[in-house]
Amino acid sequence: MSFIAELKRRNVFKVAAAYIIVGWLIMQAGEVMSPALNLPGWVNSMLAFFLILGFPLALVFAWAFEITPEGLKKEKNIDRSQSIAQLTGRKLDFTIIAMLAVALAYFVYEKSISPVVVEPLTDSDTTTEQANQTSIAVLPFADLSPQGDQAYFSDGIAEELLNLLVGVEGLKVASRTSSFSFKGNDLNLSEIAEELKVEHILEGSVRKAGNRVRITAQLIDTATDRHLWSESYDRDLTDIFVIQDEIANAIVAALRSELGLLETATPIVVKADTENIDAYQLYLEARGLFLARQDLQRSIDLFEQAVELDANFARAWEGLGAVFSVAEGWGVAGEKFNERSRVAAQTAIDLDPSLSMAWAVLANVTVELDFDYILPMVQFGQALENDPKNATAWLWRGLHYAKLGFADQAISDFSMCIEIDPSYLNCYRHLARVYMARGETDMALETYLFMLRKGLTVNDYWLIHPLLSRGKIHAAVFLLIELSNGDRKYPINELMQAAESPGADHSAGIAKLDQWLKQQGTDPKWRIDEWIALGAYDRVEPVIDIFQIWLPSSSQFRKSVYFKPLVNQIGLHRFWREYEFPPRCRPIGEEDFECD
Repeated sequence: MSFIAELKRRNVFKVAAAYIIVGWLIMQAGEVMSPALNLPGWVNSMLAFFLILGFPLALVFAWAFEITPEGLKKEKNIDRSQSIAQLTGRKLDFTIIAMLAVALAYFVYEKSISPVVVEPLTDSDTTTEQANQTSIAVLPFADLSPQGDQAYFSDGIAEELLNLLVGVEGLKVASRTSSFSFKGNDLNLSEIAEELKVEHILEGSVRKAGNRVRITAQLIDTATDRHLWSESYDRDLTDIFVIQDEIANAIVAALRSELGLLETATPIVVKADTENIDAYQLYLEARGLFLARQDLQRSIDLFEQAVELDANFARAWEGLGAVFSVAEGWGVAGEKFNERSRVAAQTAIDLDPSLSMAWAVLANVTVELDFDYILPMVQFGQALENDPKNATAWLWRGLHYAKLGFADQAISDFSMCIEIDPSYLNCYRHLARVYMARGETDMALETYLFMLRKGLTVNDYWLIHPLLSRGKIHAAVFLLIELSNGDRKYPINELMQAAESPGADHSAGIAKLDQWLKQQGTDPKWRIDEWIALGAYDRVEPVIDIFQIWLPSSSQFRKSVYFKPLVNQIGLHRFWREYEFPPRCRPIGEEDFECD
């Protein structure tokens, strides 16, 4: 028998084919999951290395061993008349065909999905004008302090400069979320500029020791790699606002003198929000933790220390109100967060009505505490008038429009959020949810997939039904596992059955979910999706994020006796009567209504 024939007999070629197909699928899975799990780039490289290394080992294994009814044996010890290599070969054929089908399905699906294109909300003239604007990104400043423990301060100074440059007419500034995502990244400046679609980059460093600070900054034209301007400042900390003023105005001057840009830009004036430098440093650290959603209890403590040192520090009150408003949702133990948030935000507004975030926070807590949407829409309007580039205010107002049943307005606000800050992935998440509520399932899934590829994973139950309806059972199971936090006591099977047969009796699933929530110590009010899916409509509570009532899968809930009392309780009907009813609902007389 020839060597080639022997290779065929021992299924070496078939093992090679199966290995290559499976290896390719593993690499595709790694490419999708790496950003979602925040894994470094070298992980995929190592995965490829080991797969390549394993290929010759798999061939050697296929040559030297054979699977027999008694288990794995060396090929040389097997009587040829007893060999089942031919049967094994047929099994490998089926395996290869199945893997090819999976690979082909993935390839077709991959090609059919394109990134979400958000339609601009401005007219074409405005869009063209923005495209012609001078653009810049402010990267996080390096911490060169002796102890290396001042990253919050260096990041804070970079963000303060970014916020100052945002106000310069004719200058397009990459968002903080986008710019700061490159912290610790190995990309060079030209690559970062290409990713952020900017022409200039401001980078620098901060060295802080005692009451002295050295700030070095440099402005780079990324097209030519030319330094347009650089400067170092050695000052006392008490001069920190003066330094910010000098750096920001020097950047504008460099762009004007070196490139002939920003000719009409007015000088930047930095307002010292506090004369207490200790309070300012506490504020920078607290805000950094809040923006990163890390150790929010410490963020609260630091903001409270800041306002204790300077009771007139408006931005510190604003930050305190903001962190209070999200604390419960991020698992911080405490009571009356909304009441405390309202007090802090109102204090900030009393001190400085020109703030934006304080008005947005006040709008949010007014909804939660008073179930009132009329006044908050005015407050959101004030927030956006004070700062039209406040992406979070657009997001929050969009969430309230979604809950009120106005999908078009919600999509408009979420789209504006993305236009301002393309890296604000939470805006994509809620945009996907509203697409789903509007019945645009394919668009919802495309948007969700885009968000997943960018690195944001969420455990949204609303995805289960569309996944199952498209035969993606494994994806639905995986998502349910995510919802369960890996706990096998979570009612995965019951929820799968509920999604497939919504009209059936799901009392067993309700009992199992109840038991699981008690074990987890989770407040049942946050599990709206599951209660509606299981038909436990009496368990649906009026929480702030209750858009689920408008999903196609909630049609039976909207027909139940529990829907109208909930809508009245959370103030939706009152808003509709004051302004207008959403497309899905209509008034009946002067006090009643109905919804599809």
